[in-house]
Amino acid sequence: MHTAIGREVRAFRTRHGMKVSDLAAATNLSVGMLSKIENGGISPSLTTLQAISRGLAVPITWLVSRFETECTAVFVKAGSDAVPNSKAARQQCKPLGHTDVNANGLLVEPHLISLTCETDVFPAAGHQGTVFLYLLQGEISYRHGASIYRMSPGDSLFFDATIQHGAEKPAQLPVRCLSIMTRRRDR
Repeated sequence: MHTAIGREVRAFRTRHGMKVSDLAAATNLSVGMLSKIENGGISPSLTTLQAISRGLAVPITWLVSRFETECTAVFVKAGSDAVPNSKAARQQCKPLGHTDVNANGLLVEPHLISLTCETDVFPAAGHQGTVFLYLLQGEISYRHGASIYRMSPGDSLFFDATIQHGAEKPAQLPVRCLSIMTRRRDR
């Protein structure tokens, strides 16, 4: 588990554009200790994890929660039952609104995404929350971690968005899909 936590610390640090020395200054931990944590050489104490979470400005649960349960995606072919499986230039992404759905600060963001030519981009990403995709038109291969799902109209994919994900080259254009992202509102 300490190896997995180290990967999360490194991932959040790099997403924030921080060097190890920046995080060390923000946490009052040594560069050497942070390096050992990120490389899985030592298991950080709860106090150390709290300092790191404050330095990264992320909840401590984000550093450990991915490893409490198995992260999977659920891919559903059109007309079948669910079966669990282990903003870029030229992409048209039309927001369809957003809402806080409860007092816990859950933000829901629906988008209609359109790719109309081979130069359109649907970049790989990783962020907090979950994503639900429903393919309306076209065909596309969608990557979630090491898995690739070949999607046709009517197929859906629901997944943990902290795992790197994104569309591969479209197989049949135009592509239109409904994307609904949920995440905790930053407080």
